[in-house]
Amino acid sequence: MNFLQSLIIGLIFSVAPMTLYAGNNSSDQHLSHEGSAVAPVSPITIGVLGDSLSAGYGIKTEQGWVTLLQHQLKQAGITAKVINSSVSGATTDAGLQMQAGLLQNAPDIVILALGANDGLQGKPLALIEQNLSVLISRTQSAGAKVLLLGIQLPPNLGRRYTEPFFAQYRTLAQQYNIARVPFFLEGVAGVPDLMQTDGLHPNAQAQPLILNNIWPVLQTLIAQVSPPDIK
Repeated sequence: MNFLQSLIIGLIFSVAPMTLYAGNNSSDQHLSHEGSAVAPVSPITIGVLGDSLSAGYGIKTEQGWVTLLQHQLKQAGITAKVINSSVSGATTDAGLQMQAGLLQNAPDIVILALGANDGLQGKPLALIEQNLSVLISRTQSAGAKVLLLGIQLPPNLGRRYTEPFFAQYRTLAQQYNIARVPFFLEGVAGVPDLMQTDGLHPNAQAQPLILNNIWPVLQTLIAQVSPPDIK
């Protein structure tokens, strides 16, 4: 059983929101060229709103792609904090309930990775698209940029459903003028060596590959929201 076929099983475990930090300690002071102390640079804030594929189900927290993102930011010299509000089993309906708590943190960028569980449950495409639209518009109204992560469904659900499901991510990205990763599990889904023994979730080995799919697009957004001295 490959990943896309086995994902039809519902996911029920949850993960509490987590804040991670990269770059210099925010309590540190920096010196100007004249040697005088100046206030530390405020970090940018990146929020992640998703399901088990972003919550790190079945692996150690430090192995998940969201934690790896924090390390990537530090290595790139970017002062940032990452808030992971992903919950396993979350649908777009759940995302509408979860979003307010994330936006209270005033994120500069929100990575939106929802919709897979809606599709697996066969929810109406119009409902999924409407929920994603609300999630995007609320995020933009809060002053944050959106990175939309696309997902593909198992082919056994039928092309009449799976093709427009996949296409809605492109449509929404164009409609709202937001960044998109077409399929953030590209090169991972359906590869047995990259899956956990349950056949449902990417394993620790797959997490860097997932991040590699996301990073180039995210890096462009970071450059847009970062002050010059923390890029």
